[in-house]
Amino acid sequence: MPTTIASTPAPFLRIWSPRSRPSLAFVSHRRISTRVASPIGPDLSPEAVTPASHPDPFPTLAKGAPLPEGYGEPPSAPPKHRRSGIILHPTSLPGPYGIGEIGEEAFRFVDWLVASGQQIWQLLPLCPPETEYWSPYSGLDALCGNPLLIPLNGLKDLGLLKETDLPVPSPPGDADFPAVYAAKMPLLEKAAAVLLADPARFADLHTEMAAFRQENAWVEQSALFSALTEVPGLAGLAWWDWPEGVRDRHPAALEAARREHAGRIDAFIALQYLFDRFWKAVKAYANDRGVLLIGDMPIYVGGQSADVWANRTLFALGPDGAPVEVSGVPPDAFSDSGQLWGSPLYDWQAHSEDRYRWWVQRFQRSLQLYDETRVDHFRAFAGYWAVGAQEETAMNGVWKKGPGIELFEALEAALGHVPILAEDLGVITPDVTALREAIGAPGMVVLQFAWGGGATNTHLPHNIYQNSFVYPGTHDNQTVLGWYKAGCRPEEARLIARYIGAEAGQDISWAFIREAYKSVARTVVVAMQDVMRLDDSARMNTPGKAAGNWAWRVGGSSIWDELRAESADLLAITQMYDRLPLDWKAPGTKDAGTPEAESVSEVETVAEAAAA
Repeated sequence: MPTTIASTPAPFLRIWSPRSRPSLAFVSHRRISTRVASPIGPDLSPEAVTPASHPDPFPTLAKGAPLPEGYGEPPSAPPKHRRSGIILHPTSLPGPYGIGEIGEEAFRFVDWLVASGQQIWQLLPLCPPETEYWSPYSGLDALCGNPLLIPLNGLKDLGLLKETDLPVPSPPGDADFPAVYAAKMPLLEKAAAVLLADPARFADLHTEMAAFRQENAWVEQSALFSALTEVPGLAGLAWWDWPEGVRDRHPAALEAARREHAGRIDAFIALQYLFDRFWKAVKAYANDRGVLLIGDMPIYVGGQSADVWANRTLFALGPDGAPVEVSGVPPDAFSDSGQLWGSPLYDWQAHSEDRYRWWVQRFQRSLQLYDETRVDHFRAFAGYWAVGAQEETAMNGVWKKGPGIELFEALEAALGHVPILAEDLGVITPDVTALREAIGAPGMVVLQFAWGGGATNTHLPHNIYQNSFVYPGTHDNQTVLGWYKAGCRPEEARLIARYIGAEAGQDISWAFIREAYKSVARTVVVAMQDVMRLDDSARMNTPGKAAGNWAWRVGGSSIWDELRAESADLLAITQMYDRLPLDWKAPGTKDAGTPEAESVSEVETVAEAAAA
């Protein structure tokens, strides 16, 4: 029978008292039950110990035999593989042409990360954004890259543009996406035309482009769809309003369209190849220096996209192709009417019957571009909110069952291990947590959410779990300083002062950074704006507000030299809280901003010298 204790608190407390020996109910190794039934708290006692749970480390030795030489020496602690990094979208990088690019400044940022002891660069989605509000989470194609990120100077170096083609450099400032598009797209089109017109001169590039085209067959559908959206009479229409032949993808109509628009198709693919080429050079440079890239995958795709047009049986569409149900989230504490996103929902039964091949292709592409992938709105894989397409708000909807673990089993069978970060913020039900834990994916913790709701708030530092990503704030939050000034309630500020220290408010951005770095979470990611101690004038996105987002940029090309002190401070706390790579050495380049270090043991000296 189970061992029990008295029904009053005192005996229970005596069992755990540091002044008394532990009760045998907690330490017995006999095969009888050792469970302790407590009337005043959860059952914290261990399961019965068995040979399977505790194998003999020396099975060949008799009891009383000498143990191997060196047995009594304390073993070194195994590495915990703790790490940290920065979230900064490439559009926010410095650059002379009004927008960050994946060229020289991306390499300089990687150098700055390495000098700061960071191992992660997290990004927002790299797909081409819609052109009304320019949100990377409302992409025009889930598998394509944003051509506006292609570096113009890089095209000049390849011989695809001339020096005289380049625009007059613009002063540092936020991105004006319509102006950048108007100035840059003609130059990108010109570079694609130069490449396509001279296969002999650009023989190596043509060989690479042919390989890209063969290895990424999806780009043919993306290019055809893009070409059709430019056709007079079709431009500006939703694809489900196109003539029946191209709307319903009749083979004869598609073949005729391919012939008629072959030039536009080739130009589209040339730009996608160039994006791929430049981005993979950045990824290789980062990986060679110990920096991993974490991408972002919006769970839904836009209805006006090749993703839906070419795969309509996999979505909840009507006979004409128009969405029947769309995505969103129900009303909550932040919105009385919920959030209506409007993306078509998946027909999960159809995906299951197709063995999730569309998702396999999507994650396969993600593995080409990134080392790990954050999946936005992960909770929809367990249960998702379905809203009728005719609704004007997300208030009237119904929860429906997602694919669950079957999707991830299909991904693993096709691709092997797929490193996923689950964005599990918001109202999370137990099935979402169970699914995340079943696939071993880390979840997210945000310190700005920690200071209300009492001691059990899951975002408070003492409740953080090891397999998680911790953020002072994400791209969807205010900056930490902006939140502390304008979003933090008085009772939250008082708790912060008691929890972190009265001095926290004097430098709240870095107080939160330090709390994140010292946590047990394996991974910490900090917004660049918080490293720079910026207020909400630098906010990247305000959820629920369509216009005025995504434009923030870090500054001019001298910014990495200007951030030498912040780099040194990051390096110091990264070392202090065991987040440096084991083989870390400071780069000796001028751009890195720190002198050479021979080993991790010299980090503090390097940090002090850099700060000076």
